[in-house]
Parts: sequence; C-alpha cells; structure tokens
Amino acid sequence: MVPVLLVLLLALLLFGAGFAIKVLWWIAIAVLVVWLLGFLLRSTTASGRRSRWYRW
Repeated sequence: MVPVLLVLLLALLLFGAGFAIKVLWWIAIAVLVVWLLGFLLRSTTASGRRSRWYRW
C-alpha cells in the first residue's frame, strides 16, 4: 500500500511541476512579446532622440 501511495504522490508532484513549468513558459513568452512591442513602438521626443518606454 505504501509504494502505491508513493508512486501516486510522485506522479502528482511531477504533474504539478510540469504544469507550473508550462505556465511559466507562457508567462515568459508574453513578457518577451510586451518587451519587444515596447521596444519597437517607443515614442520619439521633440529633440529627435528616442525615449525609453520604461523607467529604469
């Protein structure tokens, strides 16, 4: 009985980790797209220099 519970617990742990990693990949892709759009679509200032779209 104990080995079956351990296998089920391991399967549940691996399923949860796989789901979390997949979600993190989608979040990373979304952040990359937003960053690229901000980089490409940033506005120009009056002096002709391009300004940053972020505040760092």
